This record gives sequence, C-alpha cells and structure tokens, in this order.
Amino acid sequence: MLIISLITNAFREHTNFGGENMSKSTEVLQICQEQGIKMIDFKMTDLNGRWRHITIPVERFNEDIFTQGIGFDGSNYGYAPVEKSDMVFIPDPETAVVDPFTEIPTLTMCGDVCVIGKENRPFDQYPRNVSLRAIQYMKDQGIADQMLIGPEFEFHLFDNVSYMVEPQRMAFTVDTRQASWNSGRETADNKGFQVPGGGGYHIAAPQDVAYTLRSKMCMLLQDWGVDVKYHHHEVGGSGQMEIEVELGDMVDMADKTMIIKYVIHNAAVQDGRTATFMPKPIYKEAGNGMHVHMLLLKDGEPVFYDENGYSGLSRTAHYFIGGLLKHVPSLCAFTNPSTNSFKRLVPGFEAPVTIGYATSNRSAVIRIPAYAKTPKAKRFELRNPDATANPYYAYAAILMAGLDGIKNQIDPEAHGWGPFDCNLYDLPEDEKAKIQSLPKTLDEALDALEADHDYLTAGGVFPERLIEIWLGKKRQESRELSQIPHPAEFQRYFDL
Repeated sequence: MLIISLITNAFREHTNFGGENMSKSTEVLQICQEQGIKMIDFKMTDLNGRWRHITIPVERFNEDIFTQGIGFDGSNYGYAPVEKSDMVFIPDPETAVVDPFTEIPTLTMCGDVCVIGKENRPFDQYPRNVSLRAIQYMKDQGIADQMLIGPEFEFHLFDNVSYMVEPQRMAFTVDTRQASWNSGRETADNKGFQVPGGGGYHIAAPQDVAYTLRSKMCMLLQDWGVDVKYHHHEVGGSGQMEIEVELGDMVDMADKTMIIKYVIHNAAVQDGRTATFMPKPIYKEAGNGMHVHMLLLKDGEPVFYDENGYSGLSRTAHYFIGGLLKHVPSLCAFTNPSTNSFKRLVPGFEAPVTIGYATSNRSAVIRIPAYAKTPKAKRFELRNPDATANPYYAYAAILMAGLDGIKNQIDPEAHGWGPFDCNLYDLPEDEKAKIQSLPKTLDEALDALEADHDYLTAGGVFPERLIEIWLGKKRQESRELSQIPHPAEFQRYFDL
C-alpha cells in the first residue's frame, strides 16, 4: 500500500494541472518514471454504474490524450445507438493513482466522455457529466455552491457463491463460515462462533471473522484518498458489513463511490472471499442499503441549520426534504434501480417503506440524526438508496429533487409527510394506510419516473433522451426477470 501513498502524495506535491496539456503529460510521465509504472489505465462508467477500462503502455502516453482522448464504442456501454457511438474518453489527471490490485505497476485515471466532432463536446448522457451539470444548476439558482454527501456502504462477504440460470435449472447458493446454518458442521475448522441471523450488529472477535479484511479495505481506501469514518459488522449474521465514509463534494463522492466498490470487491477476492452489494442476497435477513447523508453550503456556511427549526433544520432544509419526499417514488428508479432493490424495502429489517421524515427514526425514508447538532454537521439522510445505483445519476437526481422542493417551497409537514416521531412499523393498520408508501416494485418506480421527471430535466441536467433510454432498458430488465421461473414457484405450485 506504500506505493499508493507515494504516488498520491507525489501528485498533490507536483501537480498543478491548470496549465498546458504538455505540462500535464510531463507530470504524469515523470511520476510514472519515478514509480516504475508500466501501464496507464482509464476507467469509465457505463449506464448501469459498472466500471469498464482500457489500458495503454506508458510509452504511448502523451499530451494529445488530454485533448483528443482515447476512442471507444459507446454502444457497448449502454448509451448511444451504434451508428452514433464513436466517443472519446478524456482523463482527469487529478484522479490518478496506482491501482493496488494489478501485478503490473499500473497508473489509473477516471475522467469524462465526449462525442467526437469538429470540436469534442461533453456527452450529455455520461453519468459524470450529468452530476457536474446538477452542481452547476444548483449554483446558477443561487441556492448553494456546494453539496456534501456521505454514503454508508453495506455489503455481504461470502466464502462461496454459485448461481445458475439455465432453461432447466435455476439456483443460487451462498455460504459463509460465520453463518448460523453452519453451526452443526462437523469439520475441523468449525470453532462454534457462528452469528445468529439478525444478531450481527457490532459483534466482536472471534465472531467478527472479517475484521482484519475490513481494516485492510479501509487502509486501501485511505491511500486512495477516501476518508473513512468507521467500519463494523452489520445486523445480518451471514456476513453483512458496513463501511461509512466522511462527507465530501457530490461529484468527487460519486467518483469515490466507484472506487469504494472496486476496492471492496477486489480486496475480498484477494482474501479468498467475495463481496456483493446486492440489496437482498439472503431471504429473511437484513438487506444492504446505501444511506446517503447530505447538506448544502453557500460561501462555506451551512444552508440547512436553524437552531429554532424542527430538529435544528432551516426552512430551506425542510423544503429540500419536501422535494425529496414528493419525488421519491420516481427517484427510486435511479436510487433503487434493480428488481432486487425492492426485496430489501420491506417491513421488519430497518429498511424504509413509507414516505416521511423524522428525527432518529429509521423507519422513515428521511432520518435526521439527533447526534448531528452543530451548524456545519446538521444534515439528514435518505435511507432508501442502495449500491446497485449508478452513483452519478443517483446523487444528481437526489440534488435535483431537493432543489425542486426549495424552488417550489414544498413543505413536507403541510403535505402530511411528518415529522413522524414514532416507529412507523408499529402503527395500527388504519394509521399506516394513511401514509404514502414507497414503490413496491421496480415497475412501480419506473411508472413514477415516466410520470414525474420534469424536475430532473430542469436546466438540461438530465437529457430527455437519457430518461427514455433508462426507462426502456430498465423495463426490459424487469420484464426479462419476471419471465424466469422461480424455485419458490415450484415449491408452491408444482403439485397443483
């Protein structure tokens, strides 16, 4: 991990990338030479939020790459039709770092995507470009000049995973030695310290068998410039973990979300395990969310704080919450964009199912942490998102919903969205029926997005074409999965 720290520090010390492209490339090559770099890797984000990459030998790197870029076929990334698919990737040297998982010394960079023309122009559907436009829209409205967000990353670590989707066989199996179902296993490595389902929150060693691995993950993240707040075992007894990071600028945090998932996946593989951010990998156990904490700053001062407001929040903060709650059904199409997402959003597992806000209430979709009391710490969290989201789209959509609430002064209390300072799961059924619920399926979320997306296209932040592409691809995804026979259907219907 030392080499990562060395090159990160070297870029901070050497690099002032505001000058000419020649200067940029010279700095990159100088550091590559100092660190023995052999390959330069460029990581791009596809429509669904997966990293893809292309690599060149260090000898091929020159100043033209910062203007002419690296060409690639955008149709394979889910964006453009084949006949209009030629695009170029323009690297951002400030994102450069040594990849800790490659055997060949490799420098990796993120960046932006442009459409090829007489003059390359930013590709309006590219996730990073969408998030940059959302920030600019916020500034243009004069509401704030900075959005800080802090995601919580929940994931499962398994020792073994297998799955099969064939016409004659549909099955999956996951296993981890700490799971309660292995308590009766008669093998030499069974030491009897399994964790009961739902009993894993903050457990210590020897039950917490992944402590060292999580610590290594956090050290790698720190070296990559990600400020880790803490890590711990989560509620799920079958290997559920959490790493939470400190708040940071929205676009930078979207970049770091990609880095965090990459580090967690690869560090797990290096340790002989496997990690998944699937929202609901195990039935009847807590699922994996990606709660998003957020606040706005203007001229360095907090926009959301008012010591006399409910839970210390300003009217602007309430309007932002109102926008989130008004649009959260359609937001789910970007923050919870998988069919598996909605298997997590069910009662009984501290996942939100109702549209409302409150202080220190994990049953509400928006929770205001009671411990965040100082002006610059005052914030709230949106609890429905999960890490199947494309972070650039999800964070931008969250911001646009909140800005719409401020613009239109949407008062959440006047709309009956709270504050709910009670456990919403425990309300009588007739009281629950009065409270609006989150979508129960991906199709419901997509229907909501189709009917309600003007707040996203405001200022050209989300292109209408992107909304169309997203709806089309996600509807196809949902349709295909709904047509696959399920093992539970055999259990229920085979003998009829």
